[in-house]
Amino acid sequence: MVGLETLTTTQLSAWVQQAKALTYQGQVAHRIPQLALANPHSFAVHICCGAEQTFSQGDTDCVFPLMSAIKPFALLYLLEQVGAETVFQWVGVEPSDAPFNSLEQLVADHGRPRNPMINSGAITLADKLPGKDASDRTQQLCQWLNQLAGCHLKLDEIMLASVRLANSQANRAITQYLTKAGYVKNPEIALDTYEQICCISGDVEDLARLGLLLARESRFIEPQHRRIVNSLMLTCGLYEASSQYALQIGLPMKSGISGALFAVVPSQGAVACYSPALDSVGNPVAAIAFVEALSQGLQLSVFG
Repeated sequence: MVGLETLTTTQLSAWVQQAKALTYQGQVAHRIPQLALANPHSFAVHICCGAEQTFSQGDTDCVFPLMSAIKPFALLYLLEQVGAETVFQWVGVEPSDAPFNSLEQLVADHGRPRNPMINSGAITLADKLPGKDASDRTQQLCQWLNQLAGCHLKLDEIMLASVRLANSQANRAITQYLTKAGYVKNPEIALDTYEQICCISGDVEDLARLGLLLARESRFIEPQHRRIVNSLMLTCGLYEASSQYALQIGLPMKSGISGALFAVVPSQGAVACYSPALDSVGNPVAAIAFVEALSQGLQLSVFG
């Protein structure tokens, strides 16, 4: 027998130990001062599978901002609000071989964001979220996710202050270009909303519960919207390394520069990790290694 439900605590412990040893190969994100304070050797995992069956190991008390791991859920929220036809007038579905905050890619594409998993796409969608201002939009998204997934996400104000202090010139330039190209209507609110939703925080259990929204049927979410988000995570969720990991792991995944990473095992469950040491692309080294061992060991790849 194979599948997520066959996981044993012995296997879990072995794969966690293997993965933890790799934290020394990565570096914490330094461009946001508050993220630079994270312990590079922290590692936590929470897995939801079966009928309320869960596994947890490591530093599970750590609370962290989701950063880019929120992007699939901003997309899901908008798909539910306005439908796929409207959403894909604003953003494309093409993978990008450039870094997640590349202005060059956006310029080459004449201002149309490649996909919702990179900054240009996420800033465009932040511009379209319902709500009168950035705080209202963030609160509405947060409440929707907490109600639907049964998690306890909240905005980390200290992290947000640190993000604002870092004042990303790349994101500012992307927002200006999107505005010029007509994809963003209100640049100040769009960028503020994007920064705020990236600072929505939780622990690995919260992140795994979010992943379950994409793993299982729910009467609250359209099945085709789940399929869209999972497909885009598989092709675009790990930035320019996405195709490599689609091959090696074969699961829809999304990472964030805080060290957040979650993987969806369709019809089976979800895996969430926290591991702040990142590789050169911006993906958490140990978390990717853990999910790879899990996927190969339990034959979880969606490609059979």
